[in-house]
Amino acid sequence: MTRILAVLAFIVLPFSAFAEGVTHHVAFHVDENDPAVMNMTLNNAQNVQNYYASQGDSVVIEIVAYGPGLNMFVAANSPVVDRLAMMSLEMPNLTLSACGNTHVAMQQKSGTAVPLISEAVVVPSGVVQLISLQEQGFAYIRP
Repeated sequence: MTRILAVLAFIVLPFSAFAEGVTHHVAFHVDENDPAVMNMTLNNAQNVQNYYASQGDSVVIEIVAYGPGLNMFVAANSPVVDRLAMMSLEMPNLTLSACGNTHVAMQQKSGTAVPLISEAVVVPSGVVQLISLQEQGFAYIRP
């Protein structure tokens, strides 16, 4: 009997590390200046967070905004500025990536600085950021 238990322990123990939960990676793409799309993206991100937490897993979430979607992160224009602030506080695993190319173009067009929300991180290119994230194994979601 002891021998059987030892053999079972030898077989089962290496797999116990896998039962602790895994880390998932998800990239959300926003390129529309549409409050419905922005809110759907935030709803999806929150739902992903809640689901994996309920499974004992963790998730790294990055929302990448470029083109007209960058308005999601423009401090004076964002229809979701309060939700972004709250989610950033509640979800340390959330990154908000703002396209640097679009940001520069917005500022050139307006002739003045276009402040982004403090939670946003400027990346050189939103499209290149999405490519890089997918190459790193992030799932790609476009709400």
